[in-house]
Formats: sequence, structure tokens, C-alpha cells
Amino acid sequence: MGSDNKKAKDIGSAAFYSVSSSTKRPAKTVSFNVPSLGRPNFRRPSAGRLQALVLAALFIVAVLGGGAAGAWIEDQHNSTSVIGGNLSAQKKIVTSQSQLISQIAKTVGPSVVSVNVSITSQDGSGFGLFGFSQPEQEQAAGTGIIIDASGLIVTNRHVVPSGTTKVSVTLSDGTELKNVSVLGRTAASDSLDVAFLKINDAEGHKLTAATIGDSSKVQVGDDAVAIGNALGQFQNTVTAGIISGYGRSVQAGDPSGTSTENLDDLFQTDAAINEGNSGGPLVNLNGQVIGINTAIASDSQNIGFAIPINDVKGLIDQVIKTGKFARPYLGVHYIPLTADVAQEYNLSVHKGAYIAPSNDPTNPSVVVGSPADEAGLQEKDIITSVNGQTIDQTHSLTSLLDQHQPGDKVTLTVLRDNDAKQVDVTLGTLPNS
Repeated sequence: MGSDNKKAKDIGSAAFYSVSSSTKRPAKTVSFNVPSLGRPNFRRPSAGRLQALVLAALFIVAVLGGGAAGAWIEDQHNSTSVIGGNLSAQKKIVTSQSQLISQIAKTVGPSVVSVNVSITSQDGSGFGLFGFSQPEQEQAAGTGIIIDASGLIVTNRHVVPSGTTKVSVTLSDGTELKNVSVLGRTAASDSLDVAFLKINDAEGHKLTAATIGDSSKVQVGDDAVAIGNALGQFQNTVTAGIISGYGRSVQAGDPSGTSTENLDDLFQTDAAINEGNSGGPLVNLNGQVIGINTAIASDSQNIGFAIPINDVKGLIDQVIKTGKFARPYLGVHYIPLTADVAQEYNLSVHKGAYIAPSNDPTNPSVVVGSPADEAGLQEKDIITSVNGQTIDQTHSLTSLLDQHQPGDKVTLTVLRDNDAKQVDVTLGTLPNS
């Protein structure tokens, strides 16, 4: 599980409301802090402000929209050689692009579901007789992707967290299916924020599985389309943008700082991702799922993050074949290498997974008794490949290991004191997965 000093804000599972004595109020927000690099803090708007924000946005569009459009048309008349040589050609390109996105929405939309969740929480904020803390029921919403016509769905772990008591899904045609169970979720400490659901009774409805793409082929600048249950109430909202970066590592946490999550190997995109989009698909222009939307940076302009689908492919195949959920387990805490990280630690290579020394003796970088420990991996080792596949920004250690099942034997190329060696490891099952 990798980590670095970069931090970002988790989407959360849409607009939360705590329900107590038949009243609703905005729940606690999820805040994200950034390091001392001059970057802003991350937070999300209060659910109670949603209606006002929407109305304000509509007003701004109504007032400014005409002027902006006029300015755009005038600009194109003054410069007709940008694309295609004339305004007519540019309009055709824009029209073609919009038609393509519309077709993608129609193709992928039936595979996207809204996930409706009831969660029991006991945080001391609800008090009954004699002042004793009482559990509260929170209603939340997120998004999921149908991955098999039998009713299997992949979503984010934080959409259906521990304490979830009831799950239903709403199909793209508005049908709500209530017989839904949680097959499994990654542990709260796991850098892969995923969970799997199962529709146990489709009530005669035909379920359409999404087409899974290859996230290793994605390049910065590629077009991307995000689909999801925006703000927990605008089902199958479609936004478009590009892939702004990849290999991002962020840290998500609550305002108190008592709970944080390290999320690694993420795509960065400027396709608008909103609260409630968690667990929804990020797709390419072929309508293939290349990522799972999972986090945004607030107080910024369109900085969102998605889990590359290759990081989840092994788990998807496992769940489809066996109906069970188990993560392959190596047992190291590592930092994904970049040129900056290599310079910071004075390393000779810029790609790989660096098992950095731990400052906490109770939490060593090589977990005691783990497959990595038994295979002899050590702190300061750099894992550079898995079964001959080089670890880089498009092929993380996590994604390469997740292509395997617990019990599989893999060969790691390990750089130790600048000497390369081959290490065979039999993968275990991640505890609590």
C-alpha cells in the first residue's frame, strides 16, 4: 500500500443526511488537506446548500451564457484557421464530438446504477434517554457499474461502508431493485477503494454489463467521459473532459484527522466529478470503462481522480468466476517511484515500488509473517517488475498483483543495493478482504 505527501479530497457517497426523530440535517463533511506546497485545502459543500448552489449556478448561466456564446462566435470569425480553416468545419467537429458523447451515454448508461444506502452510525451525536448515545440511520447515495448480466456490480468501498444495513439500486430506466447484498469490500486501510454488490432479484429486468477497457493504454490528453449519480439525486449525469495525469497518490481524511485513506495509482481527470459520482465509470470514446470515479479536489477547478480499471480487473474476474471476494496479499508498504521521489531518497532508478523504511516500529514496511516477509523482502528494496512486467506509472505494483489470485506464485525483480535479484513469492489472502 503506497503513500506519499500529496493529499486530496474524497468524494464521499453523495449528499448525506442523518435521520433522527424524523428530522434531516446535513451530515459531517469529509475534508482533505494538502501539503505545504502552496496548494488549497480540499473540502466539499454542505448538503444543506445544494438547492441554493444549483439556483445560483443556473442564474449565472442565464446571465452570462449569451455573452459568452457571442464572444466565442466572434472569436471564431476573427480566427478561421484554427481547425479546419473555417467556422463551418469547426462546427462540424464540435457537432460530431457532441454526437459521439451522446452515443456513449446511451451505450454505457444502462450499465450504470444509482446505489442507495442506509447506514447505521454511532458517533455520539444522537442521545436518547439518560444521555446515552444512540445509533443513527444515515441515508446516502452513490454510483455503481454492472459488470456481469447476473447482477454483479462494482462500486467504491466508501459508498457501502462498514455499518451499511440496507442497499438498493436504481437502474437507468428508474426501476428500483431492493434485493441487493454486499459481496465484499476492501479493508478501510486498503489503498484500493472498491466493493462488490449483487442484485439477487432483477425482477425480470434485463441487466446490461459494461464493456471493460484497458487502462494501461490511456495517455495524458485522451478524452474521457464520466457518468454517475451526481449529488445523489441527478441520476446518470454525463460530463466530458480529458485525462490530465496518471499515477497520482492522494491521502483522504475527515476534518478531525482521525481517519485517513491512502489512495494510489489514480487517474487525474478534468471531467466534472461530483459528490454521488463515487463508484461510477470513467469511460473512453469507445465506451469502454477505463476507471472508477472515486475522489475530487474541492476549492479547485475540475481536479478529479479515478481508479484505473486494470487495478480491479483481477478482482472482477475472480468475483464473476467464483462469486467470492478475496484480495491477493504481498505484505509490504511501498512508495510508487517517480523522479522526484527517487531524488528525495537518493535512489538510482525512477520506476518501481520502493519499500521505504518505517518510522513506526509497530508498523514495519514489510509485514511480519506476510508472504513478502517469508520470501525475504527487506526495507529499502525496490520492486521493479512482476513476472517480467515493468512497474511504472501505468503499471503499478498493486495493479500487477491484482491480476493474480491468492495462492498464485509470482516472480518479483528486486533491486537491493543496486544488485538485481529474482524473488519468488506465493501470494496470500489479504486479511479482512
